[in-house]
Amino acid sequence: MGNIKQITRAMEMVATTKLRRFQDSAVSSRPYAREIAQLLGRLGASMGDRLAERPVFRPGAGELTAVLVVGSDRGLCGAYNSQLFAKLERWLKEHQGEDVRLFVFGKRAYQYLTKRGLPVERYFADPPLEKVDYRLAKFTAKTLTDVFLSGQYREVAVLYSAFESMAKYVPTVVPFLPVQGASGSDANDVESDVILEPDVESLLVKLIPRYLETRMYNAMLEAITSEYASRRMAMKNATDAATDMQSLLKGVYNRKRQEGITKDLLDIVGGAEALRGK
Repeated sequence: MGNIKQITRAMEMVATTKLRRFQDSAVSSRPYAREIAQLLGRLGASMGDRLAERPVFRPGAGELTAVLVVGSDRGLCGAYNSQLFAKLERWLKEHQGEDVRLFVFGKRAYQYLTKRGLPVERYFADPPLEKVDYRLAKFTAKTLTDVFLSGQYREVAVLYSAFESMAKYVPTVVPFLPVQGASGSDANDVESDVILEPDVESLLVKLIPRYLETRMYNAMLEAITSEYASRRMAMKNATDAATDMQSLLKGVYNRKRQEGITKDLLDIVGGAEALRGK
């Protein structure tokens, strides 16, 4: 039991170290993601009806629905994966009758989906999510964009665990494509306050890929942060349980030892009394 406690304690410390690193990256990426989303919204609003002419702003021509599931490569992370899969099952039930194709990050998610017989269109195995950087997010965003523009898909969504605190990480499904919310801003915010060079359409062409890459990068960081937060909590609970079990076993051992000593003493005293009686 002592060895198990040492292992779980070591795993808790490793998870805590990695959690801090990923948490800092996830939190620092949020303001940039919000700003680029607001900028895209203002530029999109200034386009007016012309915005619908761009393919990424309207539903695709196909009938398929793509979902990127961001799970974990390893276990020992508490209810992280089970909560994610429960959210996926509820989402699939809501979209029953639709032709859903799954894109997957994480070995555990891939194993779960294949056992369920769900159609996995692509499994992103290398590099692992733990080595997430902007290049991986850029590659994933481009892959999903190409899928959306292929003419076979109507929409693309992302399922990941949103990190809210050390003890709270919520499985969330967010729409990825078509781009939404671009028409909710005031066009005057763009046209009256700043002079744009080049024109709005040219800026949108450059901004849309950056926006999608940033959203993907933020989702990946939130997912890996949630995973390590869950793993840290699971290993802490395991360490505490091992400590309690160790104390319980030590108490049982001491009682048994005391019973053995008492029995030996009684045998000695009984033998001495027998010799004295002779």
